[in-house]
Amino acid sequence: MKILNSICVFCGSSEGNDPEIINQSEILGVELAKHEITLIYGGSQLGIMGRVAQSCLSNNGKAVGIIPGFLKTREIVHPGLDQLVTTDNMHERKLKMQEMSDGFITLPGGFGTFEELFEIITWSQLGLHHKPIGLLNTNGFYDHLIAMLDEMVTRGFLKQENRELLIEDTNVEKLLEKMKNFEPNLNSKFLKPENT
Repeated sequence: MKILNSICVFCGSSEGNDPEIINQSEILGVELAKHEITLIYGGSQLGIMGRVAQSCLSNNGKAVGIIPGFLKTREIVHPGLDQLVTTDNMHERKLKMQEMSDGFITLPGGFGTFEELFEIITWSQLGLHHKPIGLLNTNGFYDHLIAMLDEMVTRGFLKQENRELLIEDTNVEKLLEKMKNFEPNLNSKFLKPENT
């Protein structure tokens, strides 16, 4: 069973309009605190990001924000974080998130959330890391995305073994359990970290 001391959460800097998504983001924060898993995230107190962080911190959990300097003027940094890491740019931010995390969970969000999810899963496909990547599919938010990924397999654009890199569930506790039981394919046919 994989030990998850820290999990990076990708999610929206807005709250959207579905109360269940907000509720599940707060449940995730509680579960991270309960299991003594450090939250690694984008550092904002806005939106779903802020909900996860505040929920984690309010339950005696630990939260680390990672934010590029230029976003400090656009996103309000959460004032209660255990640590705030400032990076020069977005790429450095994602690299730092990957380095500091034992796994990843994606909640609902917009373009930025999708970009983070697909970059981290592409890095896994390329063999640059072997960490579990979870998708919390609250209220069917990601049903169409999941169907699209399956269509990519059907049409020959995505190998089934790479499709299986994304772990999905509608329940926070079940998703964490699946992530702990994740067995990476260490025989990647693609790039190795030492080659990049």
